[in-house]
Amino acid sequence: QLREIGQLATNIILEPVGRNTAPAVALAAHLAAEEDPDSILLVLAADHLIKKVENFHSAIEAALQFAMQNHLVTFGIIPEHPETGYGYIKRGSMLSNACFNVDSFVEKPCLEKAQEYLTCGEYSWNSGMFMFKTAKFLQELEAFSPGIFINTRKSVADSKRDMNFIRVEKETFEHCPSDSIDYAVMEKTSDAVVIPIDAGWSDVGSWSSLWDVSEKDTLGNVNIGEIISINSNNNYISSDSALVATIGLDNLVVINTNDALLISTKDQVQDVKKVVDELKRRNLHHYRQHSSSYRPWGKICDIDSGEHY
Repeated sequence: QLREIGQLATNIILEPVGRNTAPAVALAAHLAAEEDPDSILLVLAADHLIKKVENFHSAIEAALQFAMQNHLVTFGIIPEHPETGYGYIKRGSMLSNACFNVDSFVEKPCLEKAQEYLTCGEYSWNSGMFMFKTAKFLQELEAFSPGIFINTRKSVADSKRDMNFIRVEKETFEHCPSDSIDYAVMEKTSDAVVIPIDAGWSDVGSWSSLWDVSEKDTLGNVNIGEIISINSNNNYISSDSALVATIGLDNLVVINTNDALLISTKDQVQDVKKVVDELKRRNLHHYRQHSSSYRPWGKICDIDSGEHY
């Protein structure tokens, strides 16, 4: 993505293993602190969709003044419908027209609760986007999640630079607790504030949400790749290689890659994580390694594999 916009950085941090969002942000914070402890971190996901960019920019400008005052700012999304797939943030007392103290973070609700939150007007979707001063975040992290603080600090200290990348020391990082930034810091600090925004936001967290935001044909289908759809409606179909033909299918997700095929109804596709759990249980290689892997100089494609080669 950086290469596509001509902004290739020289400080891309590579995690040797996944350890959730708190350790990931901590790595960036330790590195930023080496240059300027008072620097401001804006934590964003690479795959979120934001349609109302001007609104989002205004929210960032509003957040900056509170981050400079040692608040930990989270961006709440003003809900458009009773959503059960997101966590929620309940706002507390008002600090300004744009910003509120955080009263509480709420786990993903049932539909009835989600409707209550929507009607109440005091709740926002938890976007997972944040802004805070580097030193303040590290201070709170050390206080509430010292294991993450210590292991990420040592991992950064022992890291190595490789072209545009910073390769974090693996052994120490593997011992780092795996926690979200919400659980590790935001739910425990007394300095969390929320800025509710209407940004046309989607976390594009499932294939069904990708269908929601994609351009569709006259029958409501999103077809990516070589697809033939006959009497089929409201499907998301993507194929990296082979031709895919559907007949009489409605409201399905069909994902065909070089090494796997997924077929699901749109309303159950978030359960793909159960497939991953089953792959792990069977110790199948598919969850560990895709048939195509990317390198700075290009990509590698596995044609076949087997015993002794």
